[in-house]
Amino acid sequence: MSKLGTIGARLHRGEVSYDFIGKRKIWFAVSIALVVISLGALFARGLALGIEFKGGVEYQTNVKINDNTIDDVTAAVKATNAQDLGDPVVTTIGGEKVRVQTKPLSQADIAKVTDAIAKEVNVPASQVSTSQIGASWGSQIANKAILALIVFLVLVFGVIWIYFREPKASMAAIIALVHDVFITVGLYALIGFDVTPATVIGVLTILGYSLYDTVVVFDKIRENTRGITGSNRYTYSDATNLAVNQTIVRSINTTLIALMPVGSILVVGTVVLGTGPLKDLSLALFVGIAVGAYSSIFIAPALLAQFKEREPGMQALRRRVLAKRATTGAKVGDPVAAGAVVGGGSATDISRPQDRAAKTPSATAGTPTPSSRPVRPTSGAGRPQPARKPRSKRGK
Repeated sequence: MSKLGTIGARLHRGEVSYDFIGKRKIWFAVSIALVVISLGALFARGLALGIEFKGGVEYQTNVKINDNTIDDVTAAVKATNAQDLGDPVVTTIGGEKVRVQTKPLSQADIAKVTDAIAKEVNVPASQVSTSQIGASWGSQIANKAILALIVFLVLVFGVIWIYFREPKASMAAIIALVHDVFITVGLYALIGFDVTPATVIGVLTILGYSLYDTVVVFDKIRENTRGITGSNRYTYSDATNLAVNQTIVRSINTTLIALMPVGSILVVGTVVLGTGPLKDLSLALFVGIAVGAYSSIFIAPALLAQFKEREPGMQALRRRVLAKRATTGAKVGDPVAAGAVVGGGSATDISRPQDRAAKTPSATAGTPTPSSRPVRPTSGAGRPQPARKPRSKRGK
């Protein structure tokens, strides 16, 4: 077995453990800082909305790209002095196509810009394709994207509530998802990448990925905390921390496997193909998968433990556990020993000598267990035989 596999097996058995839940204040502080930076970028710089959202005119034509293509085409478009032209956005698609995006223009100004582009790149004006997108249509796309996100979050809240029968789990998962959205969108504002419908598709996709990872961790938490109030060995946070340790190797493996192809698509879409839907989609996927894995490990379980620890039953359990640890000298966050059962009423660690002694009958006890039927001495086969009734009391 590989070294990583060995570590994963020891984490799953509880032989080694990292106190993820005990250090939740650190993770919360990191997340709050990232969200604040993202909000600052959104308010200071805003999102570079694509033409699909704000409306405008798009021009495309085939041309051999060189180092001066973008600057030359930009200067040629500005020289038209079209009304309400603003700053045109000139990008390249691959090595053989140039794209120009402007604000909504009149038909006369569209013709002027088309002629200027054709003259600059030395192609006929008929080879410059144009497409117009109205501002109202772009506004509808933006509203539908926001509506899709809201519907998604509402459905997620309901499904998790029904599945786990725990509204606190739904709340923790939703907070983690909103956390992922803010950081991903904030990074778009910092980098300045265009937000297009492909970006919206990528964001919704990574929310599903993050939710899947969170549900796997929550399912393990539910398994570890089933009947936990009937024991006085582990708090809810301890059982949650064990669940995170048991699933962290799976989370890391699936995240790395998902990031490798998405990263390759991002490199190809950015370096080779230039601006386009492939780059917009892959960036959202790459950032979202990484942030989603972080929130599934560090944020969502810690939030769930924080919410559950406020319940009176869990507070009483915590007091009992701390009182027992005070007498035994155990520390909070100690790894669960092999053979321990977390969450059940019979949570006895049979790997400890004192527990083995309690589990093993004493050889000198000699006191037979009372039985409802008399038992004769063991026969040669080693099986106790029931005593025969007197002949006078046998049934006919």
